[in-house]
Amino acid sequence: MAKVAFIGLGNMGGPMAINLVKAGHDVTVFDLSEQACAQLREAGAGVAVSAAEAATGVDYVLSMLPAGKHVAGVYLGDDGLLAQLNGDTTVLDCSTIDAATARQVGEAAAAMGIGFMDSPVSGGVAAAAAGTLAFMCGGSAETFVKAELILGDMGKNIFHAGPAGAGQVAKGCNNMLLAVHMIGTCEALEMGARNGLDPTVLSQIMLASSGRNWSLEVYNPYPGVMENAPASNDYKPGFMVDLMAKDLGLAMEIASQCDFDNPMGQLARELYAQHQEAGNGQRDFSSILQKLQG
Repeated sequence: MAKVAFIGLGNMGGPMAINLVKAGHDVTVFDLSEQACAQLREAGAGVAVSAAEAATGVDYVLSMLPAGKHVAGVYLGDDGLLAQLNGDTTVLDCSTIDAATARQVGEAAAAMGIGFMDSPVSGGVAAAAAGTLAFMCGGSAETFVKAELILGDMGKNIFHAGPAGAGQVAKGCNNMLLAVHMIGTCEALEMGARNGLDPTVLSQIMLASSGRNWSLEVYNPYPGVMENAPASNDYKPGFMVDLMAKDLGLAMEIASQCDFDNPMGQLARELYAQHQEAGNGQRDFSSILQKLQG
């Protein structure tokens, strides 16, 4: 088993760290939230007073942070974690951030002989708790081999997307598509309902036809159709509109960097931004159905 530092214990990071403890790893955590740290202490992890203390003498440093500025702040500079680590430690940043920052941190780590991968996740809070996340990794092939050893205790699908930053590009592409097919699913279900169709029956028809997609199969956005979906629990809990709006903004940055015009992605971002501004940021992203309902 490995010695692991886990930095950032939010809705995703907390369950991920707990799964590492359950897998038998020696885990030390750090977060600004005392409550989050207390939960991990109860689960069997050690708690450090700083990120630097947590990362001392470990085999792996994992982080799950809100944005690129936080990742850069933790790892870069004379006071950053990279300055205190060496080639014996592998760094896996599981945050969803801009690809440019991921590349910057990856290049800085490589210059110091430290293995680094941007390793954003897909699957949401439920998958984080169940240990069934998908990881999209960007970094060297050598580092990916080491990454698989630890990521496998938190997820079931681990992909090497390419060099540093590639994991963030893959995440941006995935979540842009997720937003587009969620909106399309909501439109189809509402159009059918307004024409007298039962949303449950219509869902069954589309699931057996060419319109089948993840939103229909796993995360139906129409209330009452799927018992365990957020839509049947007043659109909570789940993947918040705030997070989808953030991810679509990152996707637009990725498109801009390669001069690609993505009209569906742009429209999805506009619709989610409007839904967010209307006060729905904390609701599940499938609540976009209610915006389309007017």
